[in-house]
Amino acid sequence: MDLSVSIFDLIFLKFQNPMSQLQRIAIAPSQLQEGQILLTKEQQHYLGRVLRLREGDRFIAMDGKGKWWLSQLTGEQARVLEALLVETELPVSITLMVALPKGNGFDEVVRCSTELGVTCIAPVLSDRTLLHPSPQKLERWRRIAAEAAEQSERSFVPTILEPVTFNTAVTANQTSHRYVCEARGEYPHLNKVLNSISDEIVIATGPEGGWTTQEIENAIAFGFQPVSLGRRILRAVTAPVVALSLITAACEV
Repeated sequence: MDLSVSIFDLIFLKFQNPMSQLQRIAIAPSQLQEGQILLTKEQQHYLGRVLRLREGDRFIAMDGKGKWWLSQLTGEQARVLEALLVETELPVSITLMVALPKGNGFDEVVRCSTELGVTCIAPVLSDRTLLHPSPQKLERWRRIAAEAAEQSERSFVPTILEPVTFNTAVTANQTSHRYVCEARGEYPHLNKVLNSISDEIVIATGPEGGWTTQEIENAIAFGFQPVSLGRRILRAVTAPVVALSLITAACEV
């Protein structure tokens, strides 16, 4: 028996069953047991009270690691109907190394970056970083990433690392394609250096006020190539979106 269904079959099912909007929720892999999904109290509330799903309605469960299932609500649990084949990921793995902006700006960076297909988000503390986040912030960012992955129909939820200093971060990554975005200086545009990328890329965007000269020098010393995102000065929350949009446009055809 073939337990897979294409995305076109999924769309067909959606219109065949108007009671179900095929909403998506993220589950932990451990919740799937013998064809049943053991829903948490929060998930039961979300499906029943927020989404107004009823007994027998269908929804999509995703484990954030590439697996989707068409599922049916059965009381306080759900039954797996089909495994879904969904291809929404980029052909390259992208790590976004981003200096934490002030306020709650990083929330939007996480949300937009997830929608654009980032694989890993590495928040860094630069010499000009004003925000020093608490552990609760990290959990909040991971929830935002999970919600954005559901909304944008991604197969994977991006990994969000614990914040470290920028100088520590640049020494930890050994990917061959590494770029640091810098608004000042005569550097090639990011769009001009993306032709040969086939597997992994690391892109770093700076804080309000930009990277310090020492930070740029340290990044170069560890194999990062400085690049420009254009002639204008972008906000710390705008630069990651621009950089990822350029990478997505170059890699996704």
